[in-house]
Amino acid sequence: MQRKRCALAKEAPQLPKRGIDADALQGDQREPHDSGKEVTADYLSKLGVLYYNFSDEQDVDKLAAERSYKNRDVITVSPEKMGDIYEEKVKSFFNEHLHEDEEIRYIRDGAGFFDVRSEGDDWVRIQLEKDDLIILPAGIYHRFTTDSNNYIMAMRLFKEEPKWTPLNRGPDVDANPFRKEYLGIRSRSAVA
Repeated sequence: MQRKRCALAKEAPQLPKRGIDADALQGDQREPHDSGKEVTADYLSKLGVLYYNFSDEQDVDKLAAERSYKNRDVITVSPEKMGDIYEEKVKSFFNEHLHEDEEIRYIRDGAGFFDVRSEGDDWVRIQLEKDDLIILPAGIYHRFTTDSNNYIMAMRLFKEEPKWTPLNRGPDVDANPFRKEYLGIRSRSAVA
């Protein structure tokens, strides 16, 4: 089982080691929006983002057992699969939000981007492709979009029954206990 600390640590030319600025995101959200700023694996690990690349689903099963992920499903995000609601869904995934559980995605086909907030509240873009698995910690602000091919198939893993409730960013959510816990963990890792 190969473990890498975060998506931007992947040694592949198709996965740029870059971040984006929130204000620089103009035009189609599905484009790479590479700002040219280097983002290291150590930096992302301090944000709590974990990355793996598994070509064998048995490795996903092992990780699921180690991290107590009991449930899973598979979602396909594409105009062909979702029909008329595709554009609406992609826009809703791209609203900045957090979850009160880890968000785990294992990419089975296609590609997309997760954007996560840095400690300075800038966006960091993480490109995911087939066999990539990402774990976002509970409480991290993030958003998701497909790439310009408008297609991704992903396995979603959950510790308990699936919860898909996004909490969109705002003053009430900033005060959410999961958000506060995440910020505390992140500040301790920055000091370490």
